[in-house]
Amino acid sequence: MTSGLWELVLKGIWVTVQLLVLSALLATAVSFVVGIARTHRLKVVRFLAGFYTEVFRGTSALVMIFWVFFVLPPAFGWQLVPLWAGTLALGLTYGAYGSEIVRGALGAVDPAQREGGIALSFTPWQRMRLILLPQAVPEMIPPFSNLLVELLKGTALVSIMGMGDLAFSGNLVRLALQESAEIYTYILLIYFLIAFLLTRMMRGLEKRLKAGVGRAPKKETAAVRVPEGSGVS
Repeated sequence: MTSGLWELVLKGIWVTVQLLVLSALLATAVSFVVGIARTHRLKVVRFLAGFYTEVFRGTSALVMIFWVFFVLPPAFGWQLVPLWAGTLALGLTYGAYGSEIVRGALGAVDPAQREGGIALSFTPWQRMRLILLPQAVPEMIPPFSNLLVELLKGTALVSIMGMGDLAFSGNLVRLALQESAEIYTYILLIYFLIAFLLTRMMRGLEKRLKAGVGRAPKKETAAVRVPEGSGVS
């Protein structure tokens, strides 16, 4: 490929990374807000959080992108640029999946921990912040890592809006060179490298968060003096 075409691919990588970071931040915020809401003591809060989760998990991310980019503008009289439309659609969709990760991790914490917080007269928010989340967050990292890789692959869907991401740029290069095998092999390798870096980063974060969590205290062994003549050698 010529330098100009490689520059087009590099711009596509940059757009994909921007979209990944922004939608991941939105998805993370949605995951924790909705996931915590699904454990709320009020039934109406749990219902609303569950309704949101079912709606966004049960709809296609591709159709959601179409809806945000093409349906919302006429309905509300404003137009989102492709980057923000993609961020909103992907963040809300994958945030619904992430909320189930948060809910499951919070539910897996030993009930005795929650009862201990109640015994200490902690408020619900204090129990969540000081007791439940510190134990649940490390357990969320592996499934969140998988979800982040899925989100990376989902960013290719924004090419339908004409957004110059990696998939869209690769298709332009393919049309220019009339060569499919070489170009799409490069694109696959680039996606794999980004996913590999994300996985390693999340694995390092998991080790850091789990450092010292659940580690048994060192047992101090006292020296035992054997009486003389006991027959023990």
